[in-house]
Amino acid sequence: MRKIDKKRDNQLREGLTTVCQHAIAAYPGFAWITHMVDYAIFPKGLRIICIFDTESQLMQFNQRGDKAILLSLIQRTLAQYDINLKDINQHVSFDTETACEQQHQGNWALRLSETNSMANNGRSKLHSMSRGG
Repeated sequence: MRKIDKKRDNQLREGLTTVCQHAIAAYPGFAWITHMVDYAIFPKGLRIICIFDTESQLMQFNQRGDKAILLSLIQRTLAQYDINLKDINQHVSFDTETACEQQHQGNWALRLSETNSMANNGRSKLHSMSRGG
């Protein structure tokens, strides 16, 4: 990994950890956040996945209009590290623990690799945080 990629990875990790801490406190059922990156086409190759515990919690999150707020927070946080994303919606997706359990027996590595073709060529980092902080 190139030196600049290591720096970006550290920035992503730091920024997304901040977002995760906020989201756990603000959104019922928010569990963790992860990202996958293909540094050869960065920032286009960045994908962020926000994980909720259940489908119903994710649905309530969307119904309350919290999605736009969280997307804005992610975009502003990354911009602090000069990581500017033109259309945040193309970089962020949402998933649930229950869906992973039902479809991939809880195997997140398999789920993420199957749903993101860049996982084969890029790097992935998990940023899970317990509700306690």
